[in-house]
Amino acid sequence: MRHDPPGRGGTELLVREIREEAERARTTPAPELTPALWRRFAETGDRLAYERVYFDRRRRLAALALDAHLGDTPAPDLAPDPAPDPALDALLRSVCDERTWVLPAHEPHDRPLDTFVDLFAAETAHTLAETVTLLAGHLAPATRDRVAAEVDRRVLRPLHAGAPPMWWETAGHNWPAVCAGAAGMAALALDSPHLPALLPRLRGAIEAYLSGTGADGACLEGPDYWSYGFGYFVYFAEALRERTGADLLDDPHVREMAAYPARLDFGDGARPAFADAHGRGAYPAGLLARLSARLGVAVPQPPVPSFHDDPCYRWAHLTRTLWWSAEPVPRADPGPCSYLPDAAIVVARAPGTAFAAKGGHNDEPHNHLDLGHFVLHAHGRTVLDDLGAPEYTRDYFREGRYQVPQACAEWHSVPLIDGAAQLPGRDRRAVVLRYAASGARVTFALDLTAAYATPHRFTRTFHWSPGTLALVDDFALATPDALVEELFVSRVRPVPGPGTVTWGPVELRVPPGWRVLAEERQVRGHDGATETVHRVRLAARVPPGAHRFVFTVRT
Repeated sequence: MRHDPPGRGGTELLVREIREEAERARTTPAPELTPALWRRFAETGDRLAYERVYFDRRRRLAALALDAHLGDTPAPDLAPDPAPDPALDALLRSVCDERTWVLPAHEPHDRPLDTFVDLFAAETAHTLAETVTLLAGHLAPATRDRVAAEVDRRVLRPLHAGAPPMWWETAGHNWPAVCAGAAGMAALALDSPHLPALLPRLRGAIEAYLSGTGADGACLEGPDYWSYGFGYFVYFAEALRERTGADLLDDPHVREMAAYPARLDFGDGARPAFADAHGRGAYPAGLLARLSARLGVAVPQPPVPSFHDDPCYRWAHLTRTLWWSAEPVPRADPGPCSYLPDAAIVVARAPGTAFAAKGGHNDEPHNHLDLGHFVLHAHGRTVLDDLGAPEYTRDYFREGRYQVPQACAEWHSVPLIDGAAQLPGRDRRAVVLRYAASGARVTFALDLTAAYATPHRFTRTFHWSPGTLALVDDFALATPDALVEELFVSRVRPVPGPGTVTWGPVELRVPPGWRVLAEERQVRGHDGATETVHRVRLAARVPPGAHRFVFTVRT
């Protein structure tokens, strides 16, 4: 396997952290994946107990392997050191001894565990395969042979031609991109004899992934899943191009997908956290650099990469950032407004402030009940906010999803109508009535009637000009004086005043007749940590017609 030398531009922090983490891995014992940890998920629904140990082991493996790789690449401050590394050798053998590389949350119910490939089994196979290929001189021959055999048994063989299909092979979200991409890179790295028969099946899964994205290129799962799914697609595509000359990136639809982060970007490293996402996050620097160089698309300015950007310590992100991030990335200027018509997402930017809103439907991948939801960004902080991804538990991916605050309608900035919230389902859909942009001014109108199981008709229109958002909710009510409760969600504590509510630099003028109630709640974030979030509830029994709420960003 040929690879580019590690990039030196901007990777000094990453290299230093790799050295530090490798030393930690050599001087402290790796935690063990015990049967009790595995059972925890089935018994309580807790994913984090097992996953913290699993990803700490992957963290150690990535650090040891990258430290050895950097030692093999002469540079002014990196002297070559070809000596075998007992710690790396031992950890590789320990990973090969793990009962399974699949996570408990992904255990299949329709097939034996050892015949199923999930995201993390495929990622582990890719890590091991490239490690033993890159670092053959650091490892005992028996370890290299063991790794090759385990990668084949656990990941490649279940994907050979004729093996029973995996459910994810026809899915239109991140799973086929990651599973097929990582398995494909593992097969390429090991020069698997089954590669000719394996590639058509993997290419089919990749096509399913690409077909799940609309013509506008938007990732409905959110920007973090763009990094994940699209990242693995790009990594596999480049490895395949190196081997065969086939260029999967040379496609107009792929170009639109590559442009998604810049279209979503607020301009200062923030973005709307629609679906299961974070409002700030580090896109992989190597991925951004390669897309800019190969496709010429605008991408957000890459961050200074850190070893800890990805809490799962994925080898694909880390290595490609080392190898590719020296490529220069022009500063992107996505303009004052981006509109993604298939996703029904609008993003508007101005100096010191930004706004985003979404339509769509309520059966999207990683869905939240959020049709007509919006965020307002001011002075470096998203003030009217989206709570993003919660802690992943068993119930979140089953019947309890919409009891979780981050996913339920009651913790998005959308109204309750006569006590009724939005409902899940593909037929619960927003209809775009109008989108118009003139310079920095935007109008975006949605019919949200179908989102609710009520006889009322409801449309929401956003009028944006830099620093001012006018929200117009128009109700054709089936009963006179129906109760409407307008909800506005934030991580900033609201301060109600006479005729106003303020959140830091954002002020809402409250129309006459609306009662103001400020509420707060403790929620668990994606990492399991607890945070306090806030909600303003404006309630009134209103006549039919339009009701206007004006938000102003104070300088």
